[in-house]
Amino acid sequence: MQGAPVNWKMMSRSLILGIESSCDETAAAVVERGARTLSSVVASQIGTHARYGGVVPELASREHLRNIVPVVRTALGVAGVGLGDLDAVAVTAGPGLAGALLVGITYAKALAFARDLPVIAVNHLEGHIHAVLLHERQEEKNSQDEQSLALVASGGHTHLYLAQPAHGTWTYRLIGRTLDDAAGEAYDKVAKLLGLGYPGGPWIDALAQFGDPHGVPFSFAQIKTKAHLAGKPPRTKAAKTAPIAELDPHFLFSFSGIKTAVLRYVELNGMRAGVKERIATMLAGARPPKTREEALALAPQGVLDLVASFQHAVVGDLLKKTFAAAETLGAKRVMVTGGVAANRELRRRFLEEGARRGVRTGFPTLALSTDNAAMIAAAAWPRFVAGEWAESALTADPSLALGR
Repeated sequence: MQGAPVNWKMMSRSLILGIESSCDETAAAVVERGARTLSSVVASQIGTHARYGGVVPELASREHLRNIVPVVRTALGVAGVGLGDLDAVAVTAGPGLAGALLVGITYAKALAFARDLPVIAVNHLEGHIHAVLLHERQEEKNSQDEQSLALVASGGHTHLYLAQPAHGTWTYRLIGRTLDDAAGEAYDKVAKLLGLGYPGGPWIDALAQFGDPHGVPFSFAQIKTKAHLAGKPPRTKAAKTAPIAELDPHFLFSFSGIKTAVLRYVELNGMRAGVKERIATMLAGARPPKTREEALALAPQGVLDLVASFQHAVVGDLLKKTFAAAETLGAKRVMVTGGVAANRELRRRFLEEGARRGVRTGFPTLALSTDNAAMIAAAAWPRFVAGEWAESALTADPSLALGR
């Protein structure tokens, strides 16, 4: 629904309540004019899903139902505002888990109806991109209106977008994506294989610094267009996007192969016999290691070398294709966001490569890298100003695409 453009300069505070419930975090935040976070509250479900080694959709929806009211109430309280102070409610419309999305959307619509407020529907992937922009605005860096190449890497997505400012809002063009597993998903599956627990990304990141990144020779082959798809997108859990034939194969990702390579390496080297169980037992209640001695107490050197090599290869593939796309498109800025953007090696290598190439590279804060509602409210701000409000029939779209 297109509302009248908003003269936000005449408004007292221009506050947007953001709500995010696309997967396994229930989050709410209050953001002022898309640039100042007054509160950001996240209720994590890691404890609920850890025993299963991944997110169970039915359990996620149930936890969202339990958490949504207290999380929103806390966000308003921390911000020191009431419902009457809000100017709009922003909510994630997709992509994500259908049941989880519906909890946030239904509650957002109820709040908006009760207070006669507009609802702003936000794409989760756009929210992650705006996490970088929000961080820059809060740091008072005036660079958010520049064409950028954005890498969104998380447990559910690995996408490359050309993000361009246009008349106060942003437009997005899909440049590349994963054909199968997302980068974060590969991290979690490899961690589960080795008994490192869930979520696996933080544990692999912590252990990898004590291993040899060249100990196991992992590599990525060039992806070729599959003739049998006839230009249609392959079956994937990622959001529906442009057919593969419309994308440059050089900017496509695939992480299922390295996951299988890790499995084969473990089997061929006899690492499964008791190692997984021993690591899982020792990691129970443990904190990430800070020294080599602590790391070796949790896992043998062979496992440390394996996870270091896995991470080095994954980060290298992300880095190579992201900067190649930026060079091809003439983008002078790269934004890296999503849960994988919290990875220390990834941040270091991207910043080094950006400096070498003369390409500015930006990240969100660690808190804004994972799912949160502040990024949803920030992404909603330009839409709010433009009067781009959701229809009353708004519902969840688990496969919602971003860009063209």
